[in-house]
Parts: sequence; structure tokens; C-alpha cells
Amino acid sequence: MESLLANDLWMLALGFLLLAGILSSLIATRFGAPLLLIFLIIGMLAGEEGPGGIAFNNYKFTYALGSVALAIILFDGGLRTRLSQVRGALAPAATLATAGVLITAALTGLAARYILGLEWIPALLIGAIVASTDAAAVFFLLRSNGLHLQRRVGATLEIESGSNDPMAIFLTLLLVGLAMVPSAIDPRSLMIDLLQQVGFGALAGVLGGLLLARALNRLDLPAGLHPLLAVSAAIALVPLTNLTGGSGFLAVYIAGLVVGNRPVRAFANVLSVQDAATWLAQMLMFLVLGLLVTPSRLLDAALPALGIAAFLMFVARPVAVGLSLLLFGFPRREVVFVSWVGLRGAVGIFLASVPMLVGLPDAQLYFNVGFVVVLSSLLIQGWTLSWAAFQLKVAVPRRDAPSRRVELDLPGQLEHEMVGYRVAPDCAMIKGRGGLPGWARPVLVVREGVVITPDDAGRLQAEDYAYYLAPPGRVIRLDWLFAEASEAREAERELFGEFTLPGDVPLGPLADFYGLKLSLRLQTRSAAELFAERYDDQPQIGDVLEIGEARLVVRDLLDDRVSRVGLKFRSTRIKLGTRVGRMRGLLHRLRPRSGAP
Repeated sequence: MESLLANDLWMLALGFLLLAGILSSLIATRFGAPLLLIFLIIGMLAGEEGPGGIAFNNYKFTYALGSVALAIILFDGGLRTRLSQVRGALAPAATLATAGVLITAALTGLAARYILGLEWIPALLIGAIVASTDAAAVFFLLRSNGLHLQRRVGATLEIESGSNDPMAIFLTLLLVGLAMVPSAIDPRSLMIDLLQQVGFGALAGVLGGLLLARALNRLDLPAGLHPLLAVSAAIALVPLTNLTGGSGFLAVYIAGLVVGNRPVRAFANVLSVQDAATWLAQMLMFLVLGLLVTPSRLLDAALPALGIAAFLMFVARPVAVGLSLLLFGFPRREVVFVSWVGLRGAVGIFLASVPMLVGLPDAQLYFNVGFVVVLSSLLIQGWTLSWAAFQLKVAVPRRDAPSRRVELDLPGQLEHEMVGYRVAPDCAMIKGRGGLPGWARPVLVVREGVVITPDDAGRLQAEDYAYYLAPPGRVIRLDWLFAEASEAREAERELFGEFTLPGDVPLGPLADFYGLKLSLRLQTRSAAELFAERYDDQPQIGDVLEIGEARLVVRDLLDDRVSRVGLKFRSTRIKLGTRVGRMRGLLHRLRPRSGAP
């Protein structure tokens, strides 16, 4: 009877902890706090030295739970990455996820050796434990603050965060083995082991992803089981790959990439369930990691751990990022931002529990240092992330069109999505201020409650509901066409600026007329060419280029090429009348002469 009562009390405690974590997301969103930090604090409050008084020190359970949670989180990261949209970020992200992790671990290990007075292997082990970044923390903050990063920067951070955990895990397990058996150091065998981990892990990920995509499409499962099949397969892939000598965490991330970039049945349901599973995995992992912490023990290592955290944030990570991105042409401000977005999270604390699990000497020191580094990173970098994005001008202040879009899932379809709009009486489609783009295919119209074909419907009427097939990246153009004019005019002026120019407008004359600073290399380039270069030939409506006091914003696209841009000024230095006069002169100068060849 007592065992049943104890079980009920544990279930009650777990339920209350999860409820507290979920409700705390409202506080985190309001104040811009890293949500994972809130989960950690709730776990600590529930621990043996907090009001909850729960004594918990089961490192084996923590390691097992962390492995399952990481499998779910990494699979979700791969599942949501569209390779067609991030091709320009693959090489820099891969470099950061490999060489960047190695450099970060080495430099942080060097600092730990002198700050803590450790031998090389233990010091490098601390460096490996805190070497990887946490995607969940970074992108929760970006979403909660409504930020849009410039595409290559955002894609680089996303892919790096999803793929650098396997390297940190490999280094940690390797150094733990060396700490247990120091005589086992053999550079040749280490290199073979690393290549085996990466090679077998990548191969298992590709094969596992292909098999899972095929299973999702071929197996006629009862409703609701396809998403569970995906989650279960992701969890099972990690130990299967580990048993073959590969990196299971690398495999599950690549499997997510493969599944997410192939036509898959019930893909929207898979994403929905995966989203819930990822949230649950993060909450459970951070709550349990918080329970493991004994705050009084952290005090012994607090000062040296803070020194290591400061060295990691201000020296090791910036040096690693600078060297890794040296050959990829990133502007300095983007390198600085990528350096700052080095939040440590679940993997750092998870890896810090490995020495405790295997019983290494001074294992508590590794855990305490890892925990303090993660806590410091979430507090300092997490709370300043949005500020840094705007200060370094890598945040794109996009404003969504004020339309009410309805989105419908198309099973097994990646190239198009179905979207529907209410036809407002004064929208551009009714008033003739914009035509339907060629890539948008009308599907049906709902008029007075009756579903009719586009041919039978003829010209759209006010209060119709129109549905279209459209590429996901271009749907924003339809949003503006169906937005109510009163709201759209204000939003358009705020987003696109006061003037509209053709995409092929030369930047040289534009800069001359407004006294804008422009490098000689860009004098002969057009706005469309510069957008194509800056956004990897995939510009989207709302993308921005800064030219001195002016800002060019993509207003319209034609076959993935910028056809119209908005011109917006960031200051009032140039008066409105002067702007209008100069703009008329510029347009007159750029207009083709009669009889010109």
C-alpha cells in the first residue's frame, strides 16, 4: 500500500512540475526569458534544497532520459530544415559543427587547465562538455520575440545547432575513456574512430530516413499512428547506429533531414505530434537536470566556473566562429552575431552527467562547472539575443500582411500548399490593383456557402472565399493581394517604404542621388543582382538590404528574381519633398530614351 501511495505522489509531483513548466512559458514569452532556463529553475526549486524537497541523484535514469530526449529534439531539427532553402549555409554550418566544436573544446580546455589547475585530459573534457550550442534555446527566443534573421545567418545557426551535438558527444565519450585508461591514447585509432563515427552515422541516417519515409508512405496504419511511427523510429535509430560503431545522434538528425525533404503521407500530422513530443522532451530533460543540482555544491566551483563561462563566451566561441567562417565571406557583424548565439543548453548538462555515471574522479566538479556554464549562457546570451540581432543588423524587421490566411495540408506534397482567403471588398484583387501571379493556381471558390470551380465563379466578388495552390515561399505575395486596403496601405508603407523601383534599378545612380555610401564594386550592380547574391538566389518578399541611410526591401518577385523593390529611409535627414523630387529625377534618368537601341 505504501508503494502505491509513493507512486501516486511521484505522479502528482511530475504532473505539477510539467504544469508549472507549461504555464511558465507565458512568463518567459512576456519577458523574453529563455524558456529552458525556467524549466531548470523549476527543477532546482523542486530539488532537495528547494521548497519541493525531492532528493534525486539517479544519473543512470538521467542519462537514459537525456538520450531519448536528444533523439527526439535532433530528429525534429532535421525534420524542419528545408535543404532547398539553406544550400548556401550547409558548408559554413558543417565547418562550425566540426572544426568549430574542436576549436571551442580545445580553447576552453586550455582555460580550464589554468583556471582549475587540472591535467590536460580532465581540462579538455570540460571543454568538450560545453562545446556545443543549443538550438532549442536559440530559436525559442527568436520566435518569441518575432524576429526574422537574414536567411544565411539563420540557416547557418539552425544547421550548426542541430548537427554539432554529435561531435561534442563523441569528444566527451572519447575523453572519458582516456581519463579512465590513459595508456589507451593512440592518434591513429582515434582518427579511425572519429571517421567511423561520422561515416557510419551519416550512412545510417540516410538509410534510416529513406526507410522511414517509405514506411510512412506504404504502411496503411490506423489514423494517428503515422506520427508515432516516426517518433519511435527516431528513438530506435540512435542505439542501432551506436551498436554499429556510428554516431547515433548524427544519424537521427540526418534521418530527420531526409524525411523532411521527401514527400511523406500525413506530414502535417507528423510535424504536429513531433512538435508536442519535442516540447515534452525538453521540459522533462531540463526538469530532471534541475532536480540533479544541489545549489550548495555549486558554490565551491562557482567562481572558476564563471571564469570558464566568460572565456567561452568572449574568447573561445568568437575565435572558433571567426576561423570557421573565414573562407565563406560572412560580413564582420554576422560573424559577431553567430559568435554571440552560442547558447549552451541541454547537451552541456547531459554530458556533464557522464563522468558521474562512470564514476570518474572529481566527477562532481565536471557537473558543477557544466551547470554553471549553461546557466550563465542562458542568463547573459539568452536575454541579450534580440538586442544583439538588431544592433548588428542581422534581424529583418518583417511585418506580415494583415490578411487572414487559411492553410490546408496536402498529404505527400512539398512543392505546393493550399491556402484560402476571404475576399475583402477593398482588397487589391477586387480593386484591380494587382493581378494573380502565374505560380498561383486557383482551386475553388466558396460563394454564399456554395463551392464552385474557378471557371464557374468568374471574377471574384466581395465576401467570396478563394483557395489556391502556391509554393510555400511565395504565399506572402497573396497575403498582400487579399489584405484589406485600409490596413494594407499602412502596413505596406511601414514595410516597403514610400517609393517603388524596378528590380533592375542600378545602385550607382541611386546612391549618387541620395548621397549614399556605396563601394565601387556595387556601383554597376542592380538591386536584383545584389539581392540574388546576398540571399543565395532565393530572395523572398520582405528581404532587406541596407545602403547607408536607405533600405531596399523586396516587394515583388518574378521567377525567383526580384522584379520590384521598395525604398525606405532610416532617418529623416532627407526631407520628404526632397526625396520625391530626387526620385522623380532618378526615374526620369533611368527611363529608356525614345529611339534608343
